[in-house]
Amino acid sequence: MIAEYAIHSKRKGEDLVSLHLPLVKRIAGHMAVKLPSHIEIDDLIQVGLIGLLKAKEDYQEDSGATFSTYATIRIRGAMMDELRARDWLPRSVQKNLGQVANALQRLEQRFGRAPKDFEVASELGLSLDEYYVVLADVSLARLTPVEDIDLVAGDGEPDREVSESLRAAALSDAIEQLPEKERLMMSLYYVDNLNLKEIGLVLEVSESRVSQIHGQAIARLKSQLRDWN
Repeated sequence: MIAEYAIHSKRKGEDLVSLHLPLVKRIAGHMAVKLPSHIEIDDLIQVGLIGLLKAKEDYQEDSGATFSTYATIRIRGAMMDELRARDWLPRSVQKNLGQVANALQRLEQRFGRAPKDFEVASELGLSLDEYYVVLADVSLARLTPVEDIDLVAGDGEPDREVSESLRAAALSDAIEQLPEKERLMMSLYYVDNLNLKEIGLVLEVSESRVSQIHGQAIARLKSQLRDWN
């Protein structure tokens, strides 16, 4: 009887993995479209499979979540960890992103409102044109899923499901607080999956301006969520 139960459990676990292999590929594909070309989708699939296997081992049927929901969190988490470990974003971009975020935070505290472009440029000691060049550089951060930009804590949480849920809620709230044009741009890019040229047509601005708007939105989110706990 015990042997039969063990065989049944093993087969059930194997079935769970087989059934959810398409989920791994789907999540990897969704991430890959906004990642640099040197990040191979096959690499994401490999680490996603590891996340799926760990999900099968750790899943408790009485947890209140379906296996698909639990597996999605573990698969995506494994891929996120891999991207963090690679630290793919160029250091120059990380530096500029941090500087713009700091400037935005200081000015928002000083003015009690979202600062204008020329005010941020002045705070950084740059001309407006120079500031726009920096924003275009910062906009490279669009190549990573926005929800994984290193904005919030939680990597060490033992309960990844709770951590990821809080992470998403905090990010959603921060996006809602963005200036209208930045909020619309983020929605068009990340929700509607429009490219920069298409977004430019909607906003009636140039593609380069869309890139600048995106860069400032990313920096603003980093500023707003830096102290989230």
